Amino acid sequence: MTTQQSAPQGQGAAQHGRHPGIALAVICAAQLMIVLDATIVNVALPSMQTDLNLSATGLSWVLNAYTLTFGGLLLLGGRAGDILGRRRVFMVGIVLFALASLLGGLAQEPWQLFAARALQGIGGAIASPTALSLITTNFEEGPERNRAFGLFAAVSSAGAAIGLIAGGMLTEWLSWRWTLFVNVPIAIAVALMAPLYIRESERHTGRFDIAGALTSTIGMGALVYGFISAADRGWSDSITLLSFVTAVVLLLGFLMIERGSAQPITPLHLFRNRDRTASYLVMLLFAAAMFGMFFFLTQFVQNVLDYSPLKAGMAFLPITVAIAVTAGMSAKLLPQYGPKLFMVVGGVLATTGLIWLAMIDANSGYVGGLLSPTVLFGLGMGFVFMPVTVLALSGVENQESGAASGLLQVMQMVGGTIGLAVLTTVFGTALRNEITERMPEIAANATPEQLAQFQQTEQLSALPAPFGDQILAHGIGRSLWLAAGLAVLALLITVIGIRATKSDIDMATLPGAPAGG
Repeated sequence: MTTQQSAPQGQGAAQHGRHPGIALAVICAAQLMIVLDATIVNVALPSMQTDLNLSATGLSWVLNAYTLTFGGLLLLGGRAGDILGRRRVFMVGIVLFALASLLGGLAQEPWQLFAARALQGIGGAIASPTALSLITTNFEEGPERNRAFGLFAAVSSAGAAIGLIAGGMLTEWLSWRWTLFVNVPIAIAVALMAPLYIRESERHTGRFDIAGALTSTIGMGALVYGFISAADRGWSDSITLLSFVTAVVLLLGFLMIERGSAQPITPLHLFRNRDRTASYLVMLLFAAAMFGMFFFLTQFVQNVLDYSPLKAGMAFLPITVAIAVTAGMSAKLLPQYGPKLFMVVGGVLATTGLIWLAMIDANSGYVGGLLSPTVLFGLGMGFVFMPVTVLALSGVENQESGAASGLLQVMQMVGGTIGLAVLTTVFGTALRNEITERMPEIAANATPEQLAQFQQTEQLSALPAPFGDQILAHGIGRSLWLAAGLAVLALLITVIGIRATKSDIDMATLPGAPAGG
């Protein structure tokens, strides 16, 4: 049980009420910065790989280091805001995010960039859940709060598209380092304005589930490392096996800790509802497929199609528009038709798009090979996202709505992290096998200097022109076939596991519904 304490005097000055627009702008600026950071570096990945001499599989850590710590510590960040004060925790997360961004931009070695991205994830996990909660603290229930939630949701949705464009512009016009440096002035402005315009929340007594947070995050990290190590060293390597054993031990320990904790970071009883559990699994699997698709296609358009970073960012805009269009449609029509219809139709569209993409090769062009299937995938995902969110929150007690929504976001991040690790394993194995098979042909057409450079750097760009593109496209195609398989599994779970009808939908979870007290 939790009891409430009033916020200390002086922390909710009168000016907060007079400047709600500024308070909302500060909150939304922070959320935009955190959301777009998941995509802003995507376009910069090939430049990072060249500059820091990253391997094809090691490159995935630029994304995984961020999503792993973000997803693993997200629920702990929300709990910290409730116990210590949301504004205070929000500011700590923003400052940490700024510091990590600065360190990442200055990185000279791969491990420095990975460490900075992990620190960014920690800062994001602290700031993001408290940013949403601060809206309830600073806006009265009713139309004012609903408008604030609507703008917050719009900023969150636009973050992916803005990140792709901004990442392309910064990488092409300045350097990949500015995809990280750009966060610093934004974060400093947010941290300075927060205490002036954002009201502090009431604090609640409670305990931090540190053991649960650490065992889950480190266990997931070991699991991801095991998959990536398998791609580089093989499945029988001692480090690979040790990573998987460590992951199993820690994740089993996490489940035991959560079952015995009075205030668990992950309320396991939320999984007792069949529809909610199915919605979590669908989110996890589709996130795994989507993160992998973006990661590999970003490399394809820049390394094979020879797009500039800016052109690469623009190339992915149609998919974000497609998601927005069908997400809006499903939100309006969900009460009329129920969630399952949209999830099935969306699953079929997304799966078809991924199967189409998996047929990619070095001769595939953008319009004929990428545009149509990525738009098809985007249309499908837009139909899936809204009903999944509604099912995850329907029937949840008011005091646990934050945990339920946070757990859905965790599923998205964890799914993306594990999915990218597994797809990277398939990608790395396919590359290694293809190189071995074609090495006699490569050696016959490469100069001694090219072979020596390839053996030293393992960069496919060191190979004669057709071979590098063909091998890269082969590995990407193999990984996308697995992504399509994950989408098929998500579709099966939808068909078999979802039973909710339109009468079961909790209307309060739909966009525009009155916010709960």
